[in-house]
Amino acid sequence: MNESVGKRIKDRRKELKMTQEALAKASNISRGTIAAIESGKCKDVLVSTLTALAIALDTTVESFLP
Repeated sequence: MNESVGKRIKDRRKELKMTQEALAKASNISRGTIAAIESGKCKDVLVSTLTALAIALDTTVESFLP
């Protein structure tokens, strides 16, 4: 996965003043997974994971893509 996707997720989360823990609860994705995605360490992210994050962040999956 492109590191810029993780950065866009992190930027949107911070824009909403949301912690990783709050995003984890809202998306039902573990905080560790969110941290790995945001840091670019998670190379293969399921579309369902991106979809859950987008819904929790009140945006679209497309907004995360370069």
